[in-house]
Amino acid sequence: MVSSSKLRRAQERILSSRPYAQELLRVFNNLATRVDPAAHPLLRKDPRPARTLLVVITADRGLCGGFNTNVIKGASQFITEQGSATDREVALALVGRKGRDFFLRRGFDVLYEESGLFQNVTFAHAQAIAKSCIDEFLGPDISSVYLVYNEFRSVISQRVVVERLLPIPKLESASAAMDSVDYLFEPSPAELLNTLLPYHVSIQVMRALLESSAAEHAARMTAMDAATRNAKDMVDRLTLYMNKVRQASITREIIEIVAGAQSV
Repeated sequence: MVSSSKLRRAQERILSSRPYAQELLRVFNNLATRVDPAAHPLLRKDPRPARTLLVVITADRGLCGGFNTNVIKGASQFITEQGSATDREVALALVGRKGRDFFLRRGFDVLYEESGLFQNVTFAHAQAIAKSCIDEFLGPDISSVYLVYNEFRSVISQRVVVERLLPIPKLESASAAMDSVDYLFEPSPAELLNTLLPYHVSIQVMRALLESSAAEHAARMTAMDAATRNAKDMVDRLTLYMNKVRQASITREIIEIVAGAQSV
């Protein structure tokens, strides 16, 4: 019932913020394709075989079906694939108590952790996570940053998404890159990029947090609705079984009474 009341607001927040975040991502993908990667560190792909930072976004509580399990499974698969490809351990940034407890118990390298923010997700939370990711990326040990989270698709459907956050990804299609818009910078590119790129990273983290929040409420509402129906079905089956046992007991007593009367 609580998730049902919160889902509408969470759904409105993600549906209103998703177009802005997606268009901003498209613009910066286009920009990263046309601008010299040396123009800003967040655009530059590090050739060193450094580690990858994976930001895992889970819920703080359970009772939401496979919501947390699916994200942890997706993160574990990514860690396995990256480890086999680069022979280097993947570092983790954990958002949400369930993911934090799972990975900390198993001894993973955790560089950042945050929990309790899904009670009221704000842009300040996204900025703090984004700043931590940027600081690690600009350091000597991390060459790329990825996000893994549940994307809200509908009340009954969520999808685990793994996407690159840093460096800013370029357009993959060559034709899209050729048809992309050329940019004129005013003021200088360095001044604009220093302001806009960290803001862009914060917006993408905020979108992932809102997606996860809405997906969590939808998953919890669906899981608890299914649990309620299953409990009612179980009560009905057990009530029917109890009535059959009671009827059999009464019938047996009647038979014993009749048999005793006949013998007398």
